[in-house]
Amino acid sequence: MLTVTATAIEAVKVITPQSFGDARGLFTETYNRQRFLDNGIALDFVQDNQSSSASVGTIRGLHFQSASFAQDKLVRVLRGSIIDVAVDLRRSSPTYGKWVAETLSAENGKQLLVPIGFAHGFCTLEPDTHVLYKVTNYYSAADDLGVAWDDPDLAIEWPVTASAAVLSEKDARQPSFKSLPVHFE
Repeated sequence: MLTVTATAIEAVKVITPQSFGDARGLFTETYNRQRFLDNGIALDFVQDNQSSSASVGTIRGLHFQSASFAQDKLVRVLRGSIIDVAVDLRRSSPTYGKWVAETLSAENGKQLLVPIGFAHGFCTLEPDTHVLYKVTNYYSAADDLGVAWDDPDLAIEWPVTASAAVLSEKDARQPSFKSLPVHFE
């Protein structure tokens, strides 16, 4: 059993699987293809990725792959918590340039389904946070793109200041939203 809820941007979904607990702890079925199909989600995941971030305020993103290697992502937290963000890059969408954010944690068990056509990123809220995400296309370094996490036109409400954010060199030099060519119609 799982609950699927649309966010303020209909295409982005919060998926909450049911957990079962007893004296030993919890059991959760985090992905079941048939249950996803029963909820109108027909995706073929081909790769799992996991990251660990040592510091609070670590920003990873905003990332996406060009259209030929675009990926749907199903994101969940194994340890700690994050603010997970999806930005609509679909030029013809009424929500183009808008974003949604959801708190995902090991404790709340929520997952975020980020569809093709969105940039994705997150900020850690706890030390030693581990994130796992399933994707529907293989990683391609040549098609790995991004947009500046702190772009003023996007005005994402991150829980960290620019001076306190922990960034990779790549994420610190991503282009502005306005400068992005059309990747998704």
